[in-house]
Amino acid sequence: MVAIARKKFTIDEYHRLIDWGFFAGNESVELIRGEIIKMSPKRTLHSVCNSFLWKALYDLIGNQAEIRVQEPIFIDSNSEPEPDLVIAIKQDDNYLSSHPTPKDILLVIEIADSTLKYDQETKLSLYGEAGINNYWIFNLGDRHLEVYQQSFQDHQGKFAYRSKQIVLSQETVNLPHFDSLNLDLAQVFPG
Repeated sequence: MVAIARKKFTIDEYHRLIDWGFFAGNESVELIRGEIIKMSPKRTLHSVCNSFLWKALYDLIGNQAEIRVQEPIFIDSNSEPEPDLVIAIKQDDNYLSSHPTPKDILLVIEIADSTLKYDQETKLSLYGEAGINNYWIFNLGDRHLEVYQQSFQDHQGKFAYRSKQIVLSQETVNLPHFDSLNLDLAQVFPG
């Protein structure tokens, strides 16, 4: 019997593959727990929601924090996801020296249509394990926002969040770390 083993990649190995041109120019991938994951193509609804969200966040936050759109974050030596949006603390070098790490991140946001289950399970566990305490999923299918707060590890070793709140598409939600700023979801959900 032949044993089958998967090759797990480190971030350094992953970056070498990128530098060598291993991935096609239009191929979107991310490194999750050592595995190279091909990202789903963005459908129109996803793209429009992402654009609306970025504009609304920029109008609210301005230069108080760094808003990164579909850019990598550094989780650990084998995970470099590319969330749809990240709000991170300001850095003098604008993260030129390194991608934001969990200690820099105020909020991670994913926009989900075909990726909902993946975002609710794999990404949620990854962000929870990293100690990112604020994670949002814009659930396009159900037209609501899922707000996850306070990451923790349960007695079986699984990572999750203590709090999950559903915010409807016509409601507002407070931005974590910005007590006086509320996001109007009617400006974000398309149509």
